Order: sequence, then C-alpha cells, then structure tokens
Amino acid sequence: MNQRTRADWLLLVGFCVFLFFYGLGSFGLIGADEPRYAQVAREMLARHDWITPVLGGKPWLEKPILYYWQAMMSFTIFGVSDWAARVPSAIDAALMVLGVYLFLRHVRPGFHLDGALMTAAAAGVVGFSRAAATDMPLAAMFSLAMMAWFVWWESSAKRYLSGFYVFLALATLAKGPVALVLAGAIVALFAIFARDVSIIPKMFWLPGILLFVVIAAPWYLAVQLRNPEFFRIFILEHNLARFGTNLYHHPQPFWFYIPVIMLGLIPWIVFTIVAAVEVIRAWWPERQALFASSDSLSAFLVLWLAIPVILFSISQSKLPGYILPAFPAGTLLVAEYLRRHVDDEDGVPLWLSILHGLVAAAPVVPALMIGYTVVERHLPWGTGTKIASAVAIILAAGIVFTLRSKLGLRMLRFVTLIPVVVAVGAVLKIGAFQLDQSLSARPLVQQLAQMETKPMPLAVFGVRRETEFGLAFYRNQIVPSYETAGVPAEEHIVVSPHGAKDAIATLVGDRRVSYLGSFEPQALDYYWVAAKVTH
Repeated sequence: MNQRTRADWLLLVGFCVFLFFYGLGSFGLIGADEPRYAQVAREMLARHDWITPVLGGKPWLEKPILYYWQAMMSFTIFGVSDWAARVPSAIDAALMVLGVYLFLRHVRPGFHLDGALMTAAAAGVVGFSRAAATDMPLAAMFSLAMMAWFVWWESSAKRYLSGFYVFLALATLAKGPVALVLAGAIVALFAIFARDVSIIPKMFWLPGILLFVVIAAPWYLAVQLRNPEFFRIFILEHNLARFGTNLYHHPQPFWFYIPVIMLGLIPWIVFTIVAAVEVIRAWWPERQALFASSDSLSAFLVLWLAIPVILFSISQSKLPGYILPAFPAGTLLVAEYLRRHVDDEDGVPLWLSILHGLVAAAPVVPALMIGYTVVERHLPWGTGTKIASAVAIILAAGIVFTLRSKLGLRMLRFVTLIPVVVAVGAVLKIGAFQLDQSLSARPLVQQLAQMETKPMPLAVFGVRRETEFGLAFYRNQIVPSYETAGVPAEEHIVVSPHGAKDAIATLVGDRRVSYLGSFEPQALDYYWVAAKVTH
C-alpha cells in the first residue's frame, strides 16, 4: 500500500467514523420505526429465533430479516441499547462508501476518493446511516449490486456478475422484491437506450442465479412455512397494496420526491443537477456513441438516479427513505462531472460557484439553531440566527473563492466538506439534548424509573405511535393502548397527553386514578391506576 492509498484510507475511515458512528447514542430512538425495529430484534434475540420477526410476543411480518439479523448481532456484541440498534445502518453506510471508492478506482481511477467522500457526506446518507431502520441496509446492498453490475458490463468478468447477484440477494433480504424491480428497470432501460438488448439474456447467468437463490430463498421459505400468513401480509399488503393504495396512510403529492432528493443530496445537489442535465443533453442526439464511450457510466447513473424517483412517485404510499437507493447515483454523477471538467481552462462558472456555495453552507444555520427550532418548530430571527447566518455566509464565500481560484474543482470535495462537518457537529453537540427531550421516549422512561418504587406495567392513552413504541423499547415490555387493547385489569401506570385525567377516569370506572407527574417537553402526564376489583 503506497502513501497515497494509506492517506485515502485514513480519510475514508475518519470521515465514516465521524459522520456515521460518532454520537450514535447522543439522542434516543425517534419516530415509530426506530424503536419498533429495535424491539423486534431484541425479542428475536431473547427467543433465539432467527426466522420469525416478533413484536410484543406476536409475529410481525411487515419487513424482511436482514436488519434484524444485523441488530441481533450488534446486541450480542455490544448489549441491547439504542446506539447498538443504529450500528447496522452505520456499518452498511460505511460499506457503501467503501464500495464507491473501490468501484471508481476500478472504472474511473483518479477521482475515487472524491466520489466516496461525496457519497459519505450527502445529507440523506448521513441521516439514514444513523437510523435503526431497514432503509440503509437496502440502499447499501442495492448500490453495491448496481456498481458490480456496471463493472461486469464493462469488463465481462463473471466475478462481478457474481457480486451483483450476491448483493441483490442481500438487498432482497433487506426490504423485499423492490430491489429486484428497481434493478430490473434500471438494467432494462440501460439496455434499451444502449440499443443492445443482448445485455439482458447475458446477465441471466445460471451460477449467479443460484447464488441469489441460495442466499435469499432459505429465509423466505422458512418464514412462510412457520407463518402461513406471511405471503399475504408481506407480499400482498406491505408491497403490492402499499404501492397501489393508501392502505398505510402515507399519501403525498406526485412531486413529493423532488424536494426529498434535493434535500437528501445536499451539499452536492447543484452539481448533481448540472451533471445530469449535461449528460441528458448529450444523450439524445448521440445516444449510441455515448453508451459506447467513457461517458456510459454517466448515462447509467442518470437512469439509476431517476428510476427510483419515478417509480415511487407513482406509488400511492410515499416515505422519504424509499428513494435512498438513488442517492449514491447522484454523488457518483458529481464525481464523473469532476473528472470531465477538472482541467477546464475556463474554470467553474461564477453562477455555479455561488449557487453551490450557498446551498452547501445553508444547512449550517438550522444546525447551529437546532436546539431552538426543535422546541419552537420555526427558525427565529434573532441574535443567534444572525450569528449562524454570518457563519454560513463566511463558509459560502470561502467555497466560492476557492472554486473560482486556480485550484477550482480540484478543491470541490475538500472545501464542501467543511460546512458538512460543522453542521453534523452542531447537531450532535448543540441539538442532541433537545432532540432527545422533544422526540424520544428515552428521557420519559428515565423520569418514570426515578419515580417508581417498583417496576410496574405501563399503558398509554391518546399518545402518538412514536411514544407508544418508544416506551415499549426502553421499558422492554408490552405497552397496551387503551384505545386498541382496553384498560389493563392490573395496577399500572398510564401515559397520556396533558389534560386527559377526566377521560381516563371515565374509561377506568370506579378504579382509583392518581396523578404522578408530567413530562413537559412532550406535554405528557402519567397516572397511577389501581387494579380492577374482582368479586
């Protein structure tokens, strides 16, 4: 390993550790999915069951197994905790970045470190790398599969086609048949636009298909045999019905993923758009020549970026994480643009330098003010915001000056990473406490533990799903809801929004209800409810 390679690895490891792993437990699990997925893995580990996902002691068949296996291994090594539940996504993100580095070093050497660090620093990658969820496992395995496929297409080396099938199988274990649909659509369109449909039969290579089946099929068969309802719940309801109907109440307008992809690719989105437009403009009049040239990678990346966005825009159910597999294509497009233009005599246009500088530095403002915005739900215009804006303007000016200098695009990666590091550091150091207090059940559980004289059953009434699932994970117990499960017969504590005592008293009848305390950051009260008297 030469000195340059060692320096590359040090940078990759350093940035991956900081962006993906540092401060994973700074704030507790947030949203409904994080605590729910973490609890499924914990219950599976406790039951020594590596086949059936279980939540609250019952099969929970909405998602495949890969994340749960990863979380179970993390819990085995580090113990059960919120940060250990996030480790799998951090590892998968780091593997994806490593894959980008090796991929570019093989197919487009010279800009492999740029592409890898750009991918690591994309806002969507950083965010989902810190989430205990299935989105990053899918995105990482799918991205590795697509990169392996392209190397096979360029080289015809069967070992890369084998890699494609291996990673596609893992992507299928991460989130199901959506990986096959996305890969099939991208490859098919690439073959059509390249006017070489022979690509498709060539890729149906029997040893590779066997690899896919050996890796992906055993779990699907085992879980179906143990749980005959799996096909209906997972395939029919959580794949087909989720795509075609609003069964799970995630409606969004058709254009929903346009702002999602733009925010997720910050700070690189300006160069991503410029690169994509450049490729498309060259694509139509000289399509066959483009696919036969070194720019074939850019054409492939445009398809990889566009297909998930288009496909999920058609879907009736939309969540931001659905298009995470497209994000690496966007950062790879920037690396390819850099390769083509780094030696341009005219340098970076002024308008492009200014726009990129403003977009790259803008997140510093909400990051520095996150402690306030999480509580107040808006960004105030006061002294703090003025100082944060001044910092962002200085950073933007530095980016513009650097890009307009003789170094130009050679410094794009370095100068843009500065506001990324500032923003991530600010969120973790300044905003972690308020994020924890406002969005996680962890501080509430800590407060309950300090108040209790003995462990007691817990129930909820009128709270958000995020609170219900968060309490279940941090208490490691089933937390029934009054609305769905009724009032527990035994003595228990019930958590509810402020002002719900009269409604609780009505539901429990003649049982005693005593106010115990409040958790003001989330406007919650908790009460002691006596056991039901039996005659």
